[in-house]
Amino acid sequence: MAVAVLTTADGRAKAALSRQLAAQWQAARAAGTHLAIGDAKPPLQPSRPEKPALLNPRDVPHRKPGTEAGRIALLHAVAHIELNAVDLHWDIIARFTDTTLPLGFYDDWVKAADEESKHFNLMCDCLEALGSHYGALPAHVGMWRAAEDTADDLMGRLAVVPMVLEARGLDVTPGMIKVFRQAKNDAAVAALETIYAEEVHHVAYGSKWFHFLCGRHDLDPTGVFHDLVKRYFYGQLKPPFNEEKRAEAGIPPDFYWPLAASAKA
Repeated sequence: MAVAVLTTADGRAKAALSRQLAAQWQAARAAGTHLAIGDAKPPLQPSRPEKPALLNPRDVPHRKPGTEAGRIALLHAVAHIELNAVDLHWDIIARFTDTTLPLGFYDDWVKAADEESKHFNLMCDCLEALGSHYGALPAHVGMWRAAEDTADDLMGRLAVVPMVLEARGLDVTPGMIKVFRQAKNDAAVAALETIYAEEVHHVAYGSKWFHFLCGRHDLDPTGVFHDLVKRYFYGQLKPPFNEEKRAEAGIPPDFYWPLAASAKA
């Protein structure tokens, strides 16, 4: 299932297949069907559509969100993040089957992948309502770097993807909601509020399974988190942090403040 999604190139088709397969998994679990985790080799990079053009982050044009063009660029950037998130969640399912994990691990990431697919569709709908579409603008190539860097390190993947990259979404999404509320774009506000509410759970899944593995190996979660982020994350964590939502997701301040840019000032 996971590899089928990862090897589907078109964004809308990827999201549709992701939602279909997630529904199959969830229906089987609800029916009490006995399920075993399979084994399939995921690609190092997922299949992607011909557009958007993928650029180095520094080469992606910056547009001011106070203009309609800027708001379209913002929605496009979020759509790109959500499409990457679909692949990231299916990749964590397929990539680490050599580690014995409870079925609940797979339940969580299937649910997260399903929700990210919904988020991608919501962003595409918002773009199309403004006369644009996903692929109309360039996007940055760096989103998948964390997946490649942690392809052999499950704890590193959990630390960097949900607990750093997705946690960053909790910090910045309220500001995006404000931009679209000021522009009186109710559909975008509603879509971003849905994303904001559900992303808390994805960060929480990362924290939950990171702590589970630390407990299995009798490791100090805070110290291990700091070591892994320093190893795999490029740059420093940037405040301000949404401390309330991070706490709700199971990430205490002593995880991220020591890694913050201001901590070295």
